[in-house]
Amino acid sequence: MKQAPLTVRRWKRVEYERLVDLGAFDDDEPVELIGGQLIVAEPKGSEHATGVEMAGDALRAALPAGWIVRGQNPISLDDESAPEPDIAVVGGSLADYRHAHPTRPALIIEVAETSLRFDRIEKGSLYARAGIADYWIVNLVDRVVEVYRDPDADVTAPYGWRYMSVDRFSPSSSIAPIGVPATPIPVAALLP
Repeated sequence: MKQAPLTVRRWKRVEYERLVDLGAFDDDEPVELIGGQLIVAEPKGSEHATGVEMAGDALRAALPAGWIVRGQNPISLDDESAPEPDIAVVGGSLADYRHAHPTRPALIIEVAETSLRFDRIEKGSLYARAGIADYWIVNLVDRVVEVYRDPDADVTAPYGWRYMSVDRFSPSSSIAPIGVPATPIPVAALLP
């Protein structure tokens, strides 16, 4: 007898948020909703944790009033995704997000070592589909910051979108977010 293929249960963001509210997930098991699937985040090593803190500090120093840096908190991208990027830069004040997570950050940063491929391909396609204009990966493997811009449709990408522009910046470079009135940030300030 031939076995029927297994069915994967896709989750809606509202269902996922309800599970979070009910305490269905342990704090020591970080989970993200990515494209309707529950993804268990990889454990964070000391270099990753330091990179997240350094990126947050560098951005806070570069941003004017009216912008906040959220660290490892959910964003509501669409009906089936609530990722928790390492850094999200959003306009407004903390109180603006008391009742709902941000939906369109001006900048998303992922700090990547073991998750580098996933952050480039899966999350990159997800963020591009959501219209995030500026996506950076602090690449701990190659010691560069990868800057992804110009999201556009691409049927070969996991979520049907990808970034058309990708630049790599070495530690001796500086970069500035687009769409955010920030001073340029030395790449060395983002790399632990």
